[in-house]
Amino acid sequence: MAAYIAEGKRIPRRGEIGLTPDEITQYEDQGFVMSGSRHRRMEAVRLRKENQIYSADEKQALANFNHEERTKRETKILSQLREMVRKKMDARK
Repeated sequence: MAAYIAEGKRIPRRGEIGLTPDEITQYEDQGFVMSGSRHRRMEAVRLRKENQIYSADEKQALANFNHEERTKRETKILSQLREMVRKKMDARK
């Protein structure tokens, strides 16, 4: 389903299996009422499923961002610690 969303295409519903998203859109434009667009409830289900996919992508992006920020913070702390150790070692000499 994520592939359909990524391409900006409609996810086929029950009764529409075997048709491409372009064919479904073409039939709807001609006036046919497809099973996926007939009821408000089906539309709500479609939106909820698409939102689940978006939220999964957003969660992954947030996890990547948090990981990068944590890595930057750790690098900064380590460099400060190394500098402090280097100064202590230079002071002993």
